[in-house]
Parts: sequence; C-alpha cells; structure tokens
Amino acid sequence: MAKQNKNLLSGSPRITKVSFLGRVASVFQQHFQQVFSSFSELWKTPFATFMTILVLGVALSLPSVFHVLYKNTVHVTDQWDKASEISLFLNKDISEPRIQVLINKLELYSDIDSVSYISSHQALEEFKEMSGFSKALNYLDENPLPDVLIVVPVEQAMNAAGSKLLVAKLKREQGVELVRVDIDWIEKLQAILSVVVDIVIAIVILLLLSVLLIVSNTIRLNILNQRAEIEVFKLVGATNSFIQRPFLYAGAWYGFLGGVIAWLLTFGLVLSLRSGVNNLMGLYQTQFQISAMSIEEVAILIATATFLGFIASYISVKQYLVKIEPK
Repeated sequence: MAKQNKNLLSGSPRITKVSFLGRVASVFQQHFQQVFSSFSELWKTPFATFMTILVLGVALSLPSVFHVLYKNTVHVTDQWDKASEISLFLNKDISEPRIQVLINKLELYSDIDSVSYISSHQALEEFKEMSGFSKALNYLDENPLPDVLIVVPVEQAMNAAGSKLLVAKLKREQGVELVRVDIDWIEKLQAILSVVVDIVIAIVILLLLSVLLIVSNTIRLNILNQRAEIEVFKLVGATNSFIQRPFLYAGAWYGFLGGVIAWLLTFGLVLSLRSGVNNLMGLYQTQFQISAMSIEEVAILIATATFLGFIASYISVKQYLVKIEPK
C-alpha cells in the first residue's frame, strides 16, 4: 500500500513556481502586445482616426510654429543687439589738436576697441557722392557738417546695457556735442517681443487644453462604443487595469501621431519661408538662415504630445470605464 501511494504521488502533477524574471517578462510581453493591438485598433475606423490625428497635429503645430518663430526672432535680435559703432558729433569750434587729444583719451578706455576720425570736409565730400546734390552743395557758404569720431566698443560692451554705460561716459567728454547710437529701437522691439511672448504663452496653454479635450472625448466615445465588450471582459474576471490599458495606449498613440503631424507641418512651413527670408535678408545685406526645430526640440514636442494623449485618456478611463459594470 505504501508503495502504491508512493507511485500515486510520483505520478501527480507538480505545481511549478514561476520565477520573478519570468513574471516580469510576462508583464512586459502583455504590455507590448497591448501597445501594438491598440495601434491596430485605431485603424479599424481609418477616416475618423486620421481626422482626429490631423486636428491634433494642427493644434500642436501652432505652439511649435510659435516656438520656431520666437527662436529665430531672438536669433535675429541678438545679431542686431550690437552697438557696433557709436558716432560722436564734435563741437564746430573744436580745434584739430584738441580732437587728437580726445582721440588719445578715448583709446585708453577699456571698453573701446578703436576710434576713427572723420573730418567735416571728408564728411561733406562723402555726402556729396552719396546724395547726388554735389552741385547744389557747392553753393553753401560754409560746411554745415561737424567733425565726427566713430567709436567701436569692445565685444563685451556691444549690447544695450554696455553701450548705455559707454554713451553716458562719452557724453561727459569736453568737445562732444552729440552722441548717437542706434540702440533705442532694439529695446522697444524687445519690449514688444516680451508682450507677444506673454500672448503666445496664453494661446499655447489654450491649445494644449484643446488637445486634452479632443483626446479625452475621442477615448470616451471609444469606451462607449465598446461597452458590451468591456462588460464581457468583466464577467470573465478581467481587472480594470487590464481593460483600461488599451485605452491608455490608444490615447498615447493619438498624441504621438499628432506630434509627428505637428512636426511635419512645422518643418514644411520653415521650408516654405526659407527662400523668402533669404531674399529679405539679402536686401539688408545680412546673412541669416532660418532654423527649424532641432532633434531635441522634436523629441520634446512628440514626447509632450504623447504625454498629453496619455493623460487625456487616463481622465476618460477613470471617468467612464470604471462605471461600466455587467448587468
């Protein structure tokens, strides 16, 4: 009898324990399958899916376009925000020796790179050549133009703050009647840009909220359309986490694909503007190449869009899916 019992025990099925790594691999495999099954589920209604992704792409492209425009505008203003030359208009009665003394003094300034002198006679001759009124100017009794010193600041002082300090010092020099530097309009432009940035930030927030609403509403409709399937899953014992994962991944796919569309639209806009911007900068004899989004910026755009889609689907899942119970 003992031998028979031993044979029965040896022939009984053994319960094997699954290792920790096996369980982790099984979970990853399950998630992997649901990620791609949710993607294929989207294209069971291709037209509706494409329209949703296109709307998301347009909504997301506006913030990315604003970002590209702002980045290029800042790049241009950084180039313009240079006081490359400061013009010192001297008194009419200043003598040549006094001018040379002033030049020697200015060359000792630590924030001045070079000083060049343009006499009133030289300035008048240049004006005759540029204006085309040389014959009319010959009838003048005296030269109305003053002597001018052209001051070039060092690289560290070629900005709005540095040029203001330098201009304040130059105005105190004897023999200087007027100091001219074209930096005021740059400050006005920067003030306008700061206002525009605040407006753009408000618009971007509204657009991102619209993305959340679009994805959330789309996932809500998907949940309601699959209500019968969800009830069956719950009847056979499926957990809420198992049922909700495909909807979460679907929302992430909506965001991801919308982000890709946004990047393509932004890239196309940059390409279409490149030739026009190059022609415009050529008129001002300025070298500038409009830049598109970098790889890091594209990654941030798509990752943000994917995250927004995931959050929006999570809101819908928690709001509607958990309320569905089999009757």
